Amino acid sequence: MFDFYRTAACVPELKIGDVAYNKEKILEKLETAYSYNAGIIAFPELALTGYTCQDLFLQTALIDAVNTAVAEIAAGTAEHDGVVILGAPVRFSGQLYNGAYVIGNGRIYGVSIKTFLPEYNEFYEKRWFSSAEELPKKEALLSELGIGTDGEDYTVPIGNHLVYQAGNKIHFGVEICEDLWSPVSPSTFLSLGGAEMIVNLSASNETIAKREYRRNLVKSASASNLCEYLYVSAGAGESTQDLIFSGHSMLFENGVMINENKDFIASDYIMLADCDLGKIKSDRMKYKNFKDTASYVRNRLEDIVTVPVPEPQIPTSDGQYYIIPKHPFIPASKTKRLKRCNDIFDMQVGGLVKRLSVTDSKPVVGVSGGMDSTLTLLVCAKALKKLKRPASDLIAVTMPAFGTSDRTYNNSLILMKSLGATTVTIPIKDACIQHFKDIGHDGEKQDITYENTQARERTQVLMDYANMVNGLVVGTGDLSELALGWCTYNADQMSMYGVNASIPKTLVRWMIDSIIENNIFPDSTVVLRDILDTPISPELLPPDESGNISQKTEDRVGPYELHDFFLYYMMRYGFSPKKIYFMVQKAFSDSYDKETILKWMEIFYRRFFTQQFKRSCMPDGVKVGSVCLSPRGDWRMPSDASAELWLKEIEEIRTEEQK
Repeated sequence: MFDFYRTAACVPELKIGDVAYNKEKILEKLETAYSYNAGIIAFPELALTGYTCQDLFLQTALIDAVNTAVAEIAAGTAEHDGVVILGAPVRFSGQLYNGAYVIGNGRIYGVSIKTFLPEYNEFYEKRWFSSAEELPKKEALLSELGIGTDGEDYTVPIGNHLVYQAGNKIHFGVEICEDLWSPVSPSTFLSLGGAEMIVNLSASNETIAKREYRRNLVKSASASNLCEYLYVSAGAGESTQDLIFSGHSMLFENGVMINENKDFIASDYIMLADCDLGKIKSDRMKYKNFKDTASYVRNRLEDIVTVPVPEPQIPTSDGQYYIIPKHPFIPASKTKRLKRCNDIFDMQVGGLVKRLSVTDSKPVVGVSGGMDSTLTLLVCAKALKKLKRPASDLIAVTMPAFGTSDRTYNNSLILMKSLGATTVTIPIKDACIQHFKDIGHDGEKQDITYENTQARERTQVLMDYANMVNGLVVGTGDLSELALGWCTYNADQMSMYGVNASIPKTLVRWMIDSIIENNIFPDSTVVLRDILDTPISPELLPPDESGNISQKTEDRVGPYELHDFFLYYMMRYGFSPKKIYFMVQKAFSDSYDKETILKWMEIFYRRFFTQQFKRSCMPDGVKVGSVCLSPRGDWRMPSDASAELWLKEIEEIRTEEQK
């Protein structure tokens, strides 16, 4: 009526690689969407398998199961109105493509193929898929796609050039995830070719501020293309090995949001939205630049020429007016900081919820009384709340040893009790003394063996205790420690899942502060404030004569605010030591002298390179921001790479400063 059209963005429950299960969940969502009289029913990218199947995409059994499921889903639409757009891998002419089957009335009408395959940071789709630009032809028999039919083996169009016409009601086109992120997306040409609606099947993982950025992309695309833009993304049922997916769905109408799913980390829902195609048709008639653009783009790229102009003779900028924040991981304003920390906490919790659900296990945490283990404990407590499981399912283990101070030990016990966790105390002094005897260490020499024996004993206790209680050891190590290798190999470096792996040390403090500010655990507020005031320490050396912490991490490894600064600009932008040195001087001119900065910069690069072997076998843990060191995602580096090039540049800086 009056050009209104109903859409349904469906994000079903998912099991990675379980096509039969996923098919049933898709069919359930279809029945519900049909009951709401939805005309366009869209599912996320690769919904039949899950986006995060990785090398399983190359398994014949998986693709065969997909083809069978596509045929069954198509057959199931025979008695219903509404067009279904289903993300699935497509095997055609000896290659695998990331595609979307357009289905209705028991038939497959076309297969839209992804054009731009991301191959950066956590994405490496070209490992499995080919682009639409590599298709050998623009149509295929169902049998060529491996889709079985009970009768007619008919031909369907395939590619990135398809505009579908649903009677006289709507013309729509389909693009897939990264296509939208490209400078010139397929949706631009599909819109100019008559599509009034673009449907984007996506699997966009969640990181800090990405939801807003994604929203702005869809808003801009709908406005510039004068179209309806329906976006549906993979939900939290995807693998949380290294990423978290949020199930972000939205509909924009010529730059105006019509609807958006409300939950930040979501799955197993349908977002219904009505759009007014009359507005699109009216605007396209009114604004002649839309029609003119269609003429303009024809062969326009061939007409582009490069025109040289005189180089400006003004001096190069010295960066005087460029503001460089001290803490690039932390927003300056309290409002933004609280929101960012809350979003990160939700992502940590979402990842752990998935892992606990899949493993049907209890979280087991080694609690030291420090900030990292505190944040891990809070994530576990919140995850159990979301799962509606008792707080006592959280197994919190404190393992006092030679360096444990009364302050951290007591804080550990108070925190565990306030959260309602099951508290377990296992002293490890005697076990360490016995181990010293076994390996011939006198136990008096407080060397690296003395320290690491305690760290490894704690990990052994956690792993074995977890076996006893059907537990999952949740790691406490953070991003900064991974960068510096400030963790004992096969000790605190190892766990069964790491919730802090993408969170830098400078942010951990603010994470706990935001939890206090938002009163998430009111019974824990007092002890959390004291934990924030406790010096950072591994507590592997005995306390001083007054019982205070004697071993302070930053005295040995350097200020974490400097290391996080180095890490951010090296990883996020690939800046050289010389540029980072210029920037860090500007940012910290009131805090550190030049020699101090160079000292810790050299240590950062030395440790970053020599400690890669610890990151090469790090446990699973979700990425939450733009910097991540997972060897399965953003950072792939040989463990025996040389730091000489970077260290030489630091030495050149030092030489220049001494002139």
